[in-house]
Amino acid sequence: MSDITLDQANTILSAAFDKGRELGLKPLSIAVLDAGGHLVAFARQDGASTLRPQIACGKAGGALALGVSSRKIADMAAERPSFIASLGPISPHGVIPAAGGIIVVDGYGEPIGAVGITGDLSDNDEACALAGIVAAGLTAQG
Repeated sequence: MSDITLDQANTILSAAFDKGRELGLKPLSIAVLDAGGHLVAFARQDGASTLRPQIACGKAGGALALGVSSRKIADMAAERPSFIASLGPISPHGVIPAAGGIIVVDGYGEPIGAVGITGDLSDNDEACALAGIVAAGLTAQG
């Protein structure tokens, strides 16, 4: 299994910011983690609020920890709120149950990292994450 490289992470950041500008979104913050949950790259646009780095890492890290997108974690939180709430304190990056955290997989479907974006509506954050992943020539988990 390989991990997302710094060059790939920088491409994700650039393309995701481009998508956000194209859509006229609020300032975004983007975290790219490797498969072990370690930060590869982070950037935020001017005007992003102060807690955004932690939220972006929490979306990506939570997705890696549970093996599903942060959108699916939001669905799980509606069904099992106590379970999802209990994960925050034991997860290195926390777990954010809102769309915007996407697992990136290799050709065998194995995770090589994750992207977490925050700053606008969660659906928009997710759209920017997907645009960044595609621009880097990578694949988002189903």
